[in-house]
Amino acid sequence: MSVSTVAAAQSLCAPLPVLGRDVTVPLVTGGEVTYAALDYAASAPALQRVWDDVAAYAPYYGSVHRGAGYLSQLSTDLFENARRTVAEFLGCREGDQVVFTRSTTDSLNLLAAALPADCQVFVFETEHHASLLPWRDARVTYLNAPRTHQQAVQTLEKALADRDPYGPALVCVTGASNVTGELWPVRELAAAAHAHGARIVLDAAQLAPHHAVSVADLDVDWVAFSGHKLYAPFGSGVLAGRADWLTTAEPYLAGGGASRKVTRREDGGVDVEWHESAARHEAGSPNVIGAYSIASACKALTEAGFDSLVAREQYLIEKVREGLADVPEVRILSLFGDDAPRVGVISFVVEGWNSSHFAAALSAEYGIGVRDGLFCAHPLVRTLLGSDPQTQGECGAPEAAPGEKSLNAIRVSFGAGTPDEHVERFVNAVRELVSDGAKWRYRTEDGRCVPAV
Repeated sequence: MSVSTVAAAQSLCAPLPVLGRDVTVPLVTGGEVTYAALDYAASAPALQRVWDDVAAYAPYYGSVHRGAGYLSQLSTDLFENARRTVAEFLGCREGDQVVFTRSTTDSLNLLAAALPADCQVFVFETEHHASLLPWRDARVTYLNAPRTHQQAVQTLEKALADRDPYGPALVCVTGASNVTGELWPVRELAAAAHAHGARIVLDAAQLAPHHAVSVADLDVDWVAFSGHKLYAPFGSGVLAGRADWLTTAEPYLAGGGASRKVTRREDGGVDVEWHESAARHEAGSPNVIGAYSIASACKALTEAGFDSLVAREQYLIEKVREGLADVPEVRILSLFGDDAPRVGVISFVVEGWNSSHFAAALSAEYGIGVRDGLFCAHPLVRTLLGSDPQTQGECGAPEAAPGEKSLNAIRVSFGAGTPDEHVERFVNAVRELVSDGAKWRYRTEDGRCVPAV
């Protein structure tokens, strides 16, 4: 490790307390070890602060917006304050709406349902399926994977300039790749979109847990993210941004809460007056605890300070990348190159190893949890691996036995709660597996590589 990295480590903040940091797991080789959770990109562990806040509120849980009782009114205030907290966390503009959803996927499907007629959508093939696939009722232009930030902007500008007819358009782009961790030039892409009369939505699922996100500063029209990647469990997400398309669209779900007034007509039918606020797209009893947990996580990250969190994460990134660089059999996947800014998400392949086999060995023999597969970003991973784009694959591991070639990669991801020991154990485990091989035999079961009993 470089001298600068060691020096930086001495002035870094401590990891934020998260649930599960003391959990021990059994090893197939005998004994137990503290679990190293290095799959933050899929679901980050809950912050202890979030868990404590939810536990303190739980006895006071009540129905929101409709009840006259004390608990109902308290829960309503908490729910609406959570909305304001999220708006502040995202640097929303005056007039922007914050809609609580189930996840990033749900948020982008909501926006897809709110698109104006004849809207054309532009999306890079590098997107997670959550932002690649929701636009089924729109005319979609899929853009090839760029290899530089400049190429990304140029590709988008050309596609927008060439669109026919020239009507409403939406650009969807990730803030940080869930495969490579690389940051995308969001501000530049937003400027290009607006210069050509288009709007832009930012998939911040992997960005918001690692970097400060400001709707106003980035000049995006909407931002979507998930609570479960922001250290907040309970199945909640956010879509925040401009109100006009959301206000004029049919409610995402029809039902109580979305409706302001319902009356019977003389012909026996029903007339409905829908809310124009965020409630328009929040029909049914909302996930109050999910929304509160997101707000709690937003406060915790803000109070910790993103400058400090980013500095520590960059230290961990350098530690992992330097460690993997010392193993010639390892190839790190990248779109923009080694010098590209990134968050704590790194995917790689190991020469001579099936990715599922390698990930299984990390878990069973070292107590390290990583992810293997195509990471619900099939076109991107296949592009990075240079494979046939028509080849079949799954989000998880394929049915390939240990030693067989697989069309998958291994992903290690970490964040604000990751201690040094977890990444050190991971790097040492990679070295040992590559040099000495697995200590246990493995077999394929239901498409996954597992230790043989």
